[in-house]
Amino acid sequence: MRVLGINALFHDPAAALLVDGAIVAAAEEERFSRRKHGKRPLPFSAWELPELSARWCLRQAGLDPADLDAVAYSYDPALARPAGELGLHDPFDHLRQEYARRAPQFLAEALPGLDPAKVRFVAHHVAHAASAGQASPYPDCAVLVLDGRGECGSHLAGRYTDRELTVLAAQRLPDSLGLFYEDLTQHLGFLRSNDEFKVMALASYGEPRLAGRLREYVHADGAGGFRARPVPWSSLVPARGAGDPWTREHADAAASAQLCVEEVLLGLARWLHEHTGGEVLTLAGGVALNCVANTRLYREGPFRRVWVQPAAGDAGTALGAALHVAHEKEAVEAMGTAALGRGWSDEELRGWLERAAVPYEEPEDIAETVAEELARDGVVAWFQGRSEFGPRALGHRSLLAHPGHVANLERLNAVKGREEFRPVAPMVLRERAAELFEGPLPSPYMLFVHEVAAGWRERIPAVVHVDGTARIQTVDRGTEPLVARMIEGFERRTGLPVVVNTSLNTAGRPMVDDPRDALECFGSAPVDLLALGPFAVRRKKVFA
Repeated sequence: MRVLGINALFHDPAAALLVDGAIVAAAEEERFSRRKHGKRPLPFSAWELPELSARWCLRQAGLDPADLDAVAYSYDPALARPAGELGLHDPFDHLRQEYARRAPQFLAEALPGLDPAKVRFVAHHVAHAASAGQASPYPDCAVLVLDGRGECGSHLAGRYTDRELTVLAAQRLPDSLGLFYEDLTQHLGFLRSNDEFKVMALASYGEPRLAGRLREYVHADGAGGFRARPVPWSSLVPARGAGDPWTREHADAAASAQLCVEEVLLGLARWLHEHTGGEVLTLAGGVALNCVANTRLYREGPFRRVWVQPAAGDAGTALGAALHVAHEKEAVEAMGTAALGRGWSDEELRGWLERAAVPYEEPEDIAETVAEELARDGVVAWFQGRSEFGPRALGHRSLLAHPGHVANLERLNAVKGREEFRPVAPMVLRERAAELFEGPLPSPYMLFVHEVAAGWRERIPAVVHVDGTARIQTVDRGTEPLVARMIEGFERRTGLPVVVNTSLNTAGRPMVDDPRDALECFGSAPVDLLALGPFAVRRKKVFA
């Protein structure tokens, strides 16, 4: 069975393709269009489809739209209710619903040859759930979905048995943890539905002194749901203008909101465990990208294992919708990697370099060349293999640096044009991680935070956040041999088994995806070396 999954309605438009139950491709539209998050989450943009990523998925499998057995669209307009009826102030939401109802016709126009009758609507939170429960390595698991909104709710709790979903609870709007966090994001001068991760990072600089007040508005109800009503933020903390300095009050508000979200998640997880038993909890929805909350679930929750979909936001519903529809007819395979996007052969990469007319080298081993540059405290743009599906750079589209110099945090934030309070992450070999970090292991998708061992904090200061934690990525040499060799080469030269990893992009732009993006980023940012496949481009030679 050949199933194309589509996410389009709110934000992070994406496409994913399953063939005979196997995940062939998955990619976000932003990587093709170069518009961060693909589009803004407004009713006026709901008609925009992930045309570029959908066409690429089909090309990756050598298929035409007419070859598809089904297209799974991750929203079901038949389940929606008017925004006013849901307690939401969104006077143009009727446009969004109309676009959703007409999605089959829009998709047939975007993908000539597609029969619109093959388009299947999948409930938004069911698609989120499938992206976790059906994509995880665990056929039997509990699943928890939390985001801003779906058709008429913001949450789903359920159980997968042999990858078959039973829904146990759902929270109706307007109560929404995602919208609660988005409101604070906007109040703190950041872009809502875009910068929530900045609030999470800022929370580490504050104290949760407002938590008592916030619990009046946000708390678990003990019956599998929660309350999360609009907070009068202006009465609690002054608004911050975009670009203005942040204050301790802003950090305290972030810390308070973060604590309340964690407490609700723990309450929901405990209720879910009481009704499912079992050892494994899988997570999806935008709230599941909150790696601090995920870690508290792991440490204090009732489940022994917590697995989070790497593309937990709305992009992941493209994959989840496809999995859900395919599973009705055949067995589906677990998601073994997040490297599901575009890739190029060595000769194709050489062609890009020659067309760009830049001097390049072809060293015997690019991993050793990069290790040597990092040991000299150079910054490296690392472009290898297929791009990642989801918001995290996982060793395929990364900026790398030396973790032993504390100034490299400020240096990388300056290279990327980011706020100074934003952390960068360490990559470490899976078998070495427990020596340096305490927390959920392995952690291949950078979705948890870990305590940095006391003996290592002074040795790798660039990757240690203000609270003594790090959002690590563990590297499995079996699946990532090139990254593993690079880390080993760096350790031989420095004694440090860790490399700084942050996404290969500059502020406000999507992660680099194709070779042109990599060359443009290298040309515009103070990066010392570009590792493009097996080739090395040195800044000092390009700009001699």
